[in-house]
Amino acid sequence: MKAAVVGGGTMGAGIAHVLLAAGNEVTVAEAGADRAAAAKDAVAASLGKAEQRGKLGTSAQELLERLDVVPAVDQLPRTTELVIEAVPEDVALKRRVFADVRAACPNALLASNTSSLSIRSLGDDIIGMHFFNPVPVQALLELVVHDDLDPARVIQARDWGESLGKTVIEVRDSPGFATSRLGVVVGLEAIRMLEEGVASATDIDTGMRLGYGWPMGPLRLTDLVGLDVRLSIAEHLTRELGPRFTPPELLRNKVARGELGRKTGRGFFDW
Repeated sequence: MKAAVVGGGTMGAGIAHVLLAAGNEVTVAEAGADRAAAAKDAVAASLGKAEQRGKLGTSAQELLERLDVVPAVDQLPRTTELVIEAVPEDVALKRRVFADVRAACPNALLASNTSSLSIRSLGDDIIGMHFFNPVPVQALLELVVHDDLDPARVIQARDWGESLGKTVIEVRDSPGFATSRLGVVVGLEAIRMLEEGVASATDIDTGMRLGYGWPMGPLRLTDLVGLDVRLSIAEHLTRELGPRFTPPELLRNKVARGELGRKTGRGFFDW
């Protein structure tokens, strides 16, 4: 099977990883040669770590032989069967990407990895395939559907998800879907608790891990997702669902200072 990912950042590289590990030929499209090279390095690093942990059924090098990286969407193979968009959370950008993808891959199933934006706003032929970070480790795939979507595309997307070893849930297209909406509520409240001096970041996270069985506390998870990403989602949900999603000032201040989490070395924790 031939699949493609548009966007080779953290999520895009992880999605490419699981597509390769499932036996597919994969093309990653980025904007320009430098970013394409960085995307290839990111996929290689992800596969290498999995190989070191004994999580691959073959060598990382063998999987990388089925990976191609291109510097523009119009260079995707015309016979691609699935294209997953994983670019930044900007509706206009995503619409431009899908317009280019439709021209390049006219018969492909088109999916977006957005964690909060309306799938229907991206096009009536788009389905949401919301993966979770880190993609090779997280078992869940959230399919996001809307009334204008061809039911056959839902079946296709579910089949793809299950072929990647994911547990698939299906939700209606609504702000924040199911997982982001609930996860953001807890994450924002944890930030408010830290802001108010209720407990330290470490103790808040330990409470959720040991008291509720979370594999990772909400503040460390926010660091992993990116404070800027969390802020953007919270602002979107505030516009769509009301003031209960208003971002705390602590979150805004940290983003303004460039403390974005693991990717910058500092967020609610030092990395």
